[in-house]
Amino acid sequence: MYDRDDQVAAVAHVDHAITSRRSVRRFLPTPVPRATVEELLAIAARAPSGTNVQPWKVYALAGHAKDALSAAILDKLHSSGMDGREFDYYPTEWSEPWLSRRRKIGLDLYGLLGIGKEDKAGMKHQTGRNYLFFDAPVGFIFTMDRSLGRGMFIDYGMFMANLMTAARARGLDTCAQAAFADYHRTIRNALDIPDNELVVCGMALGYADNEAPENRLVTEREPVAGFTSFRGF
Repeated sequence: MYDRDDQVAAVAHVDHAITSRRSVRRFLPTPVPRATVEELLAIAARAPSGTNVQPWKVYALAGHAKDALSAAILDKLHSSGMDGREFDYYPTEWSEPWLSRRRKIGLDLYGLLGIGKEDKAGMKHQTGRNYLFFDAPVGFIFTMDRSLGRGMFIDYGMFMANLMTAARARGLDTCAQAAFADYHRTIRNALDIPDNELVVCGMALGYADNEAPENRLVTEREPVAGFTSFRGF
């Protein structure tokens, strides 16, 4: 049981791990030991899930395995384009306020990288960096059995949030990457993933390169009053 000082310190540590999390888009080559990755996944797996189903399955990649997957996706990107997604992540038509938020992060990121609106080559190059896991030493591909209900994406999100928070608490950074779902066939072939598994997304894990301009991006958040309706308080 915590005493008062320990509780205050624990709260501060957890809050810092959550609020300092960001989507890092350039990593240092510093390796992350397998034991650390296993520890993070074990902690993440304490996430709640409906009737304790635990819908997550993880392919953890480093070294040659990660490089081979990146090469396969980039070859597809530059030859025939994406495979297409197996499920809708974004809406088919955007409306406000979501459209403005989406546009702002794109403009802010490309602005930091010096990529103008007409620089199609620069945009394609930056898109391709997704599939290098932004140079991170560890990459994850997350899958879920197709037979499970789509509501279990909620459970999956909590698992991933645990993983990202636990990583931050250890001085590591992450970037959750929906872009990998665009190449589900390529990923399935490269990693020998069975057809019953839906490719959900990917994630990069490592130590941020704090000198990289893209890592200066700070995204805005809506204040609590903007998304909460309090009743009976």
